[in-house]
Amino acid sequence: MKERIAQVERKTLETQIELRLNLDGLGTVDIDTGIGFLNHMLTALARHAHFDLQLRCQGDLHVDDHHTAEDCAIVLGQALDEALGDRRGIHRFGSAYAPLDEALARAVVDFSGRPWAQVDLGFKREAIGSIACENISHVFTSFAMNARAAVHIDVRRGENDHHRAEAAFKALALALRYAVARDGHDGVPSTKGVL
Repeated sequence: MKERIAQVERKTLETQIELRLNLDGLGTVDIDTGIGFLNHMLTALARHAHFDLQLRCQGDLHVDDHHTAEDCAIVLGQALDEALGDRRGIHRFGSAYAPLDEALARAVVDFSGRPWAQVDLGFKREAIGSIACENISHVFTSFAMNARAAVHIDVRRGENDHHRAEAAFKALALALRYAVARDGHDGVPSTKGVL
């Protein structure tokens, strides 16, 4: 079977990122974005999706967390899109619920080639650690646009914003794990014949 591995570099005046992604890994991670909570969330995503992910980012954190969070998500989405190739032989769709204590999140994905993000996390705080809560939602949107996937994520309940965020990343991980899995067929999962 063809390896589904991608390496992506992004260098701008705001960030410098190197990323390596293996969709058929064991959940081995080596992540340093410069934002502790983002490292934690991307680690949870890769581990539960069973992706091997190496990510290094040097960003303009002296400005704020936005460029780093956004660009890491852009590169992750681009890598996933590249690793999937023409998307032949994958399930395409995936959905999952994930709890974390009192929090419960739902994620639904479709690797349709038509990007969309519908994200409702319901945060109450301005920030978790050194990342603004608005940028956590933006991570999901930037990822979806660059992975060329429709991604719907909503947190159904939860009092603790850390738990809400982590449940959302874990639900997405489980949905991705199923959606990108090989289904035993060689065709493109679309009535159009292309994705």
